[in-house]
Amino acid sequence: MKAINYIDLFSGAGGLSEGFVRQGFKPAAHVEYDKAACFTLKTRLAYHYLQKTRNESIYYSYLKGDITRNELYEKVPQRLIHTVINAEIGKDNEYIFNKIDNFLAGKKVDMIIGGPPCQAYSVVGRAPLKHKKNDVRTKLYIHYGRFLKKYQPKVFVFENVPGILSAENGKYYRNLKKYYRRLGYVVEYKLLNSYDFGVIQNRQRIIIVGWQKDLHFRYPELKPIKDKYFRDDIFKDLPSINPGETMRAREYAGETNTYLSKNAIRNGIDFVTQHIARPHNENDLAIYKLAIQQLETGKRLRNDQIPEYMRTQNNTTDFLDRFKVVDKEPHTMIAHIAKDGHHFIHPDKNQLRSISVREAARIQSFPDDFYFEGVIELQPRTAAFRQIGNAVPPLMAEKIAGKIKEFLHE
Repeated sequence: MKAINYIDLFSGAGGLSEGFVRQGFKPAAHVEYDKAACFTLKTRLAYHYLQKTRNESIYYSYLKGDITRNELYEKVPQRLIHTVINAEIGKDNEYIFNKIDNFLAGKKVDMIIGGPPCQAYSVVGRAPLKHKKNDVRTKLYIHYGRFLKKYQPKVFVFENVPGILSAENGKYYRNLKKYYRRLGYVVEYKLLNSYDFGVIQNRQRIIIVGWQKDLHFRYPELKPIKDKYFRDDIFKDLPSINPGETMRAREYAGETNTYLSKNAIRNGIDFVTQHIARPHNENDLAIYKLAIQQLETGKRLRNDQIPEYMRTQNNTTDFLDRFKVVDKEPHTMIAHIAKDGHHFIHPDKNQLRSISVREAARIQSFPDDFYFEGVIELQPRTAAFRQIGNAVPPLMAEKIAGKIKEFLHE
């Protein structure tokens, strides 16, 4: 069958795109403003190309640090690397259009996928949110629509937080639906929980799907999986590490298990990358120990229960779960992990740290060979955490992509 191509807008690290690639879709272009995320996208494109040509060993050499990033990119067609466009949607639309038009060379676009930054619609957070007036991010759906208008894909997938339905009393979603309908699309949404798709976290997202009015299509029926998995299924085989450890690659500490194998998280390599943890001061570590001990009794440590001489936050009435251990039950990944690890304390008091980059990636269902890039001027670990926290879980994206493929190939 002919591969279905797509443009990925607001790509981030490419979690949504990863799911579509797994189902045989072909990216025509990725558009992302964050420079580090663009390198992550390029590196993943290199992986998929080398895997297809049975040259994975080159990619594994890069993961181990034996070759540089530039040397990796030299091993794949440059036209592929250049399909990642580092530009800002809204400000650089004409530049982006010209780039994409060159890549397409007259071919039509089958799909557009992507989710504009969601912080402007969020209704929860680690601290009381103070939304900007006239926040330009609330209007990014308009620019998404301009790509729909220009390329007229058969189908689009638009991902965002549940708050997009309620922000400004639902004004943004109503306007989005009206605009996209004027462009010729039937528009529907569902509230989906990533845990229902095998991702080990309770993470709700609005998935809006639109299709051309004359297309024989309907919103995919996505049934929750029956098997349920938990924290230990993703942590158990990883080696113990200390706060601040930065070894690039290391051996696994145990065998794989059903969850990791079935969902292609441990997918062929015999070492784990980016199992690195941020450093912590002694006071934070003391609080972490308290939080773990409290959880062992079946209770969460509240901020107002921390001894006053140890407490780092004077506010003891809002956000009492400032320090939170990753429990056996699904633990939701949030973007704040890029700021600190207090909400993601590792449950092993012998390690006494927040979770590593790789553990965070596994919570989001990224495979172990997925490498999160940084840039020279930004701490690589921070860049990785930011990309992971903002990502769409690939496992969830894969299930959505599979159902859409069924319709498009009927």
